[in-house]
Amino acid sequence: MAKQISCRGIYEQTPSEDGQAGERVLVDRVWPEGVRRQGAPLDHWVRDVAPSVELERWYGHDPLRFDEFRRRYLAELGDQEHRQAAARLRDLAERGGLILLSAGQDLAHSHTAVLAEWLTGGDRRVSEPPGPRPAGSGPYGYRAAASAAVADLNAGSLAFVMGTAIVSTALYVNGAGTVSAVLLWTALAGFAVLVPAYGWRLLRHRQRFVADLLGPRAFAFLTLAISSNVLAARIAPDGHIAVAGAFLAFGALGWLLLDYGIPLALITTLKRGPSFDQVNGTWFLWAVGSESVAVAAAASARMTSGPVLPALAVVCWSVGLLQYLLTAAIVLARLLARPVRAEGLMTSVWIFMGAAAICVLAGVRLISLPPGTLLLTRPVIAGSSVVLWAFSTWLVPLLLALGVWRHALRRIPLRYDLGWWNLVFPIGMYAVTTHELGRATGTSWMTTLGRWEGWVAAVVWAVAFVAMVATMLRHRPGTGRGAGPPARRRDRPGSPSTTPPGTQP
Repeated sequence: MAKQISCRGIYEQTPSEDGQAGERVLVDRVWPEGVRRQGAPLDHWVRDVAPSVELERWYGHDPLRFDEFRRRYLAELGDQEHRQAAARLRDLAERGGLILLSAGQDLAHSHTAVLAEWLTGGDRRVSEPPGPRPAGSGPYGYRAAASAAVADLNAGSLAFVMGTAIVSTALYVNGAGTVSAVLLWTALAGFAVLVPAYGWRLLRHRQRFVADLLGPRAFAFLTLAISSNVLAARIAPDGHIAVAGAFLAFGALGWLLLDYGIPLALITTLKRGPSFDQVNGTWFLWAVGSESVAVAAAASARMTSGPVLPALAVVCWSVGLLQYLLTAAIVLARLLARPVRAEGLMTSVWIFMGAAAICVLAGVRLISLPPGTLLLTRPVIAGSSVVLWAFSTWLVPLLLALGVWRHALRRIPLRYDLGWWNLVFPIGMYAVTTHELGRATGTSWMTTLGRWEGWVAAVVWAVAFVAMVATMLRHRPGTGRGAGPPARRRDRPGSPSTTPPGTQP
């Protein structure tokens, strides 16, 4: 029986740093760029177990193709070319722990994850040959495609709902009621589809779900609670108190479980590879989750009476503020103290700004509550909100400059992935925050600026939505998914084609 098998990036840790016992095996077809062969932190290089060049070119590290890539690669592992190399890995796995090394960034959507699953016997469909299937059956059928989509559901998929709901809020404060309502219903539809999908994945693919929960982007699961709270804050001003209360209850419960559960899981598990390089922008969702409860509770408190909701809002605002400061220190230390590769710089870094903005919005909502309901004085909350708004404004040019560096100077292709919604949400949140802070402080130029920013957020949402739909249509079942020309590729690890842009929220 195979012992513990894990996946690591070859640039992450040396054996002495990760402290994990086992044979370290490089399973890439090409030697990693920048790693000297003499003294390399590995024990073996089994290159023939990697996917074929043709399969790699077809995949192009597009996460939307991962389920089909996984099926084809599992089939390749049973052919003559891969059999001997795969048998060697199985033998190493039986003798002791095994660490599969790769130069890729997104290991969750790489061949190493598929290989680890196969070596542990987690898949029984290895013999299934690749090939076209009729619509409605097989890998290209709609039912199988839906099942595969649930199995590979990104932990941060509800970032779509977050982005759509906050842009709906931005348009609502701008007076564009009809368009705002359309986006609200779109967000509700996405929530109604994705939340059951999360539950189904937990029931049917528990091991993969838990693996994501113990991974470096585990905080992306907080989008489940945040999206519900953002919807509650948007619905409450329309007077639907019961519906807003239901979303708030769901979001607060999800926040309570995940806000404690994710840090506890990351601290106590022995199955992760501790690395400072794993710190990423999704960690800011820890603070965003707390602030989303504060925003939703304050919005509902304005429509009801009683001390519970105001107290909840103040407590969550305070907790979220401290979580933001702690996370900002960690992420800034990671960005400034460790090398940052353009391929690994994700759109989730924009949550840095979005998390500061939602702290401001929560503070503004608290200021608007009736006197005598707050545990803190209004000047303290107002002063903190202004400081945080100024900091979030300062971050915008920095984030834009990083985007120019990544795509214009380093020529990383700009193509749609789920991470685009990590850009939509901060822009929409910043627009709402600017408008509401201007209104609360009586600053007219800030209110005007917030209105213009709301329309900018709407344009960004439209671009992301069209790109998402176009990508889904291009890869829908029954259309010869991936039948087009192979993606252009440079056969060296770390290049833009072999190391995809970050796809996690």
